Amino acid sequence: MLVTLRRSRLRAVVYGVFYRLPHRVRRRIVRTFVPKYIVGAVTLVRDSEAAAPGRLLLLRQPPGRGWGLPAGLLQRAEPPVVGAARELAEESGVSLPPSSLSPAVPNAVVHAKGWVDMVFEASVPASTTELIVDGAEVLEAAWHPIDDLPRLTTATARLLAFYGIGPLAGTPGPWTSPET
Repeated sequence: MLVTLRRSRLRAVVYGVFYRLPHRVRRRIVRTFVPKYIVGAVTLVRDSEAAAPGRLLLLRQPPGRGWGLPAGLLQRAEPPVVGAARELAEESGVSLPPSSLSPAVPNAVVHAKGWVDMVFEASVPASTTELIVDGAEVLEAAWHPIDDLPRLTTATARLLAFYGIGPLAGTPGPWTSPET
């Protein structure tokens, strides 16, 4: 009981000192000791013309060992939906206004290695959507049947599992709820 009381008093003193510091000093202290995350934006683009289960837009990027989703890091102060639309256009040539992207459920996927993916969904007609890649950042873009996906990158397979898609869908992992 005495130890708990001492810890409580010590904590009150530390917080009292902390909140008397100038705001910029407090902010620097917090940034130093709080875990940092890199935030990315990802878009799951489905072919609106395909019958269920549908087709998914995937990209093959260097070194080309697996396929992934259109994704990238957010720029400073960039809203996630804007970043997702920007990355989609840069990597695949598919230009959509941010208002045509809807948040996936879950919208934020926190990865243990220090990054957060903000995931959005969109549907476009594959037959009239031209895919344009630069050959440097993206080697190839193509539509793939959801029930017959090519070899995926590990990160993509794990992310798709959150949405019940791909080789890890239905397997135990951080992407499944305890009830499954």
